[in-house]
Parts: sequence; C-alpha cells; structure tokens
Amino acid sequence: MKKVEAIIRKSKFDDVKKALHQIEVNFFSYWDVTGVGNEKQGHVYRGISYSTTDIQRRYLEIVVSDEFLERTVNTVLESAYTGNVGDGKIFVSDVLEAYRIRTKESGHAGIN
Repeated sequence: MKKVEAIIRKSKFDDVKKALHQIEVNFFSYWDVTGVGNEKQGHVYRGISYSTTDIQRRYLEIVVSDEFLERTVNTVLESAYTGNVGDGKIFVSDVLEAYRIRTKESGHAGIN
C-alpha cells in the first residue's frame, strides 16, 4: 500500500475530486493548508499592491493499493495541472498496514 500526499490549488480541488471518483478512488482526507513556495501572490487593497509569500492550498492524503498508485498519481497530475508556478506537489510513501475499525479488516480490505 502507498500513501499519496498532494498539495494542490484550492481552485482545482473539485476537478481532482471528480477525477479521483472516476477512477474509483472514493476515500481520501483533505484539509486547507497554508504554505510558503516559489509563487508570489499579490493583493491589492485600496489601490496599493501588497505581496505575500503565504499561499493557500488544499492538502490531500490518499491511501491506495500498489495497483492503484500509478493511476492515482497520474489522475492528480492531470486534473490539478494549470501549467503555472504553484500547481503543487505530490509525495508518495509506503504504508505498512491499514485497518478498518468497524470490521477489523486489514491490508487491502481495510482501505476499500
């Protein structure tokens, strides 16, 4: 099993969620995060431009079986893409075990 962590633009979240559901990745967690990156966002207040390095993003955490890894990563890459600086990052790591609390199933059965 693998854990896919993706940091994406908030504006692309609905596209990513829809694309993940289409490939039958129906369970994942997400939350709003603030980060610092290469993108510089500017804000205008009363005609004065202010720049900030704090960037609002959405963080997704998806645990999938090894067979779904490539499909999941490619789906996020394609659906989160804009071609501009700040599209985000994807990280993949190993998951040693997963358990479903309700049924006490483990492994692949624990995540599906």
